[in-house]
Parts: sequence; C-alpha cells; structure tokens
Amino acid sequence: MPTFLATLDPTRLTALSLALLAAALVLAAGLVAQREWRVARSRRVFGRAVRGATGAVGAPAPAPAAGDAEPGPGDAAGTGRPGAGLPAHWLRTRWGRLLVAEEDRRLIDQCGARPLRGQLWLLGARAALAVALPVAAIVLRGAGLLGGDPTIVTAAAFVLGFMAPKWVLGRIAAGRRARVAQELPMFVELLRLLQGVGLSLDQSLHVLATDFTATLPVLAGELAIANRQYGQGRPREHSLQRMATLHGNDHLGELVALLVQIDRHGGAVQEPLTQFGERLREHRRAELKARIGRITVKMTGIMVVTLLPALVIVTAGPGFLAITRSLGAMSR
Repeated sequence: MPTFLATLDPTRLTALSLALLAAALVLAAGLVAQREWRVARSRRVFGRAVRGATGAVGAPAPAPAAGDAEPGPGDAAGTGRPGAGLPAHWLRTRWGRLLVAEEDRRLIDQCGARPLRGQLWLLGARAALAVALPVAAIVLRGAGLLGGDPTIVTAAAFVLGFMAPKWVLGRIAAGRRARVAQELPMFVELLRLLQGVGLSLDQSLHVLATDFTATLPVLAGELAIANRQYGQGRPREHSLQRMATLHGNDHLGELVALLVQIDRHGGAVQEPLTQFGERLREHRRAELKARIGRITVKMTGIMVVTLLPALVIVTAGPGFLAITRSLGAMSR
C-alpha cells in the first residue's frame, strides 16, 4: 500500500479523490432514494387502508396523499401538491436552501417551470456538473490537452459546473421578461376590446387566459394561474400579486393595480385602459428613440474603424502619390 501511494502523482491523486467523492455521492443518493421509496410505500399502504375503511361505510374515497399526487397546473404557482416521489422536504432544509437559494427559486418561477420539479432538476444538474466537469478537466489534463495547476483547474471546473445551470436559468428568465414587455401593449388592447363588447372583468381575464395563449404565451400562462387561484377562493388582489411582481415589470404592476382597483370599486374600465395604453405606447417610443441613439453612437465607432481608413486612402492618396513623384523627379 505505501508503494502504491508513492507512485501516485498529484493528477492521479486528485482523480482518485474525485472518484471517491462521486462514489460517496452516489451512495448518499441511493440511501435517500431508498428512504423516499419507503415513505411513499407507507403512504400508499395508509391510503389503501383509509380508502378501505371509508368504502366500508359508503363514504367517498379521500384525496391522494401529498406525496402520491402528480402536480397539477396550479403547481406552477406554488399552490399545487408535490409530485409523486419528489423529496420536497429536502428543499426546505438548511442545505436545500443553501444549494437552491431564493434567487434560484425566483428564476425558476420566472422561467415558467413548476417550482418543485424545477428546483429538483436544478439541484440534480448542479450535482452532476459539479462532479463531471472536474473529472473531465483532470482527464484532459492527464492527456496533455489542458494545462495549468491541477488544483486551480479542478476548482474552476467545480465552480463552472455549479454555476452553469443558474446562468442558463438567468438567460431563459431574461428572455421571458423581454417577452412580457413585448406582450403587454397587446394585452392592454385586447382587454380594452373585450371590455368594449360587454364582457365583465372576470370574463375578460378568463378569455385572455384561455383563447389567446398563442398571442400572449407568457402573460396568458401567468393569467391562467391567477384565475385558478381566484377560483380557489383567493381575493383578486392576492391572485394577481404574483403576476405583478414576478417579472419586475413596473408597467405590469401598474396595470394589475388598476385592475384590482376596478374590481374592488367598480366603474368604467375602457377609459383608464385607453389612457394606460397611450402612456405605454409613449414609453415604448421613448425607449426606441433611446435605443436608436445608442445604436448611432456604436455605429460612429464602427465607421471610424472601417470607413475612415478607406476615406483617407481615397482622399489623401492622390496627394501622397503626387508628393512621391515630385521627390522622385527632384532626385533625378
């Protein structure tokens, strides 16, 4: 054994350590899976016993336990039940909140994924990449394809594997926030038109959530969650709170505040929506002007780098040629 340890160089020792770490993680995952399987089996046995007892007296069968039901659409809003076999309690522990922080959970909600499944997928992706990338870096370095200090390379690969899923979620969430800003003017106009044909506010929101999913893919989904929460007994203000604050859009928050005020106090809604739509269009015009101004500044730099040399050659070239010929004639 001492002879074997003496033959190990730092690269092989690091690879062996990572292999042992991976084996320990696999063993821990197996123990957790075994525990979750036992918990799920106990719930199924208990559920069958309860259904048999209630069926004997003619009572309806109870709803399935929280760990046995597949999450419904309301799970995207955090109101549904966790899926079958999902170790949701691990996400509420100290280590779960450390590995999947509140910022990560907010990004998952902004991406439109179901909270529990999204958090578990994020945790699994982080664990897999945090082990796979350092092992790949060690293998590449052993093959001579990657240089540098092995400790620094391994640490950098670990950090990259741990942070890469969050970066991907951030890009997806940023794209959805941009789509919310693009869909908001159309949302206001459709709501105003539906109010103009005589529909109530509840009917208009229901039609927007069910019949305009192709036109408003992001806002229609968020509105469907809000309508589902409202149908379950929540006030309109609470059901629209997630839609108002999730994507960080101030105009959407103002629109939600307007809808809540109209739902609470009543009154005409077409004129406020018309004014809000006009203000939103003015804001978009100002944003487009600012974007055009920034593009003009960037194009100035590009023109200086690309067009100025050609312009100097075209305009000053004949002068330089004439001077060269004059100096050549004087030398003769």
